[in-house]
This record gives sequence, C-alpha cells and structure tokens, in this order.
Amino acid sequence: MPVFRVERNKGYTVMSNYHLRDKSLSLKAKGLLSQILSLPEDWDYTLSGLCYINRESKDAIRSAVNELERAGYIERHQTTDESGKFSSNEYIIHEQPVSLPPSLDKPSSENPTTGKPTSENPTQLNKDRGVSCGHWIAGRDRLSGERQRRFDL
Repeated sequence: MPVFRVERNKGYTVMSNYHLRDKSLSLKAKGLLSQILSLPEDWDYTLSGLCYINRESKDAIRSAVNELERAGYIERHQTTDESGKFSSNEYIIHEQPVSLPPSLDKPSSENPTTGKPTSENPTQLNKDRGVSCGHWIAGRDRLSGERQRRFDL
C-alpha cells in the first residue's frame, strides 16, 4: 500500500475538523470556510476580496457565505457610521457553529405554553380625577379558601 507523506515547512494552517465532517455543509461551503480560517485576521473579508483570490463569481461566494451563516459558522452584523447610515457588514467566523435563534421562516409546530393567565380585571384609574372607578370586594378564594381582596368595576 502506498504511503503519502506531506512535508510541512511553512505556510500551513491548523484548524478544527468539525466543519470538514459536517454532512449538512456543501463542499463549496466547507472549502470557503477552510480558506477563510487560513487567512490572517487583518485580511479584508469582503465578497470582492474572496472573489479576487478564487475562481468563483461574487454570487457563488455569496451563496456559500449564506449557507455558512444559516449553519451557524458565520454571524453577520450590519454596522452604521457616525450619521447612523448603514456602512458595511461585520462578519464573525466560528470554527464550530453557534446556536442561532429560531428562524422565522420555519415556525415551531409545537403548542406554546400559556403560563397561568389571570382572570381578574386590572385596576383602572380615572386619570382626570385621580380616583379609582370601582370598589373593593373582600372574600375567600373558592379553591384555596384564602382571604383576598380584589378591585371590581
């Protein structure tokens, strides 16, 4: 059986295998993330910059970045300038995906929990006079037998 040996002198990258073994990612997304992780931190991470060092169109790079963003490997934040106008995107690249908030595109089919809703009417104030528009009722709770007071309109 042949033996392949890789001679590593300089210019190589050490990175996690996590994204390379992630079956949910396409080969294009795995390759782009590997390349991004190999670039220096001060490199200009723009779609144009990534197109310049690859033989891919801007649309192809954008689709791979969007795939990595959906998978949680890239976070994108819109930045603003001093006047409050949108200026550029800031990217945070992760070697392993971070948990993202649930997508609005695919709502959960589970029934939401309602908690314990209150059946009492809230106190309403007459703001013109500063006096309440109802009266207090004293009594006992039917289930617990505890004494209670509530405001009834």
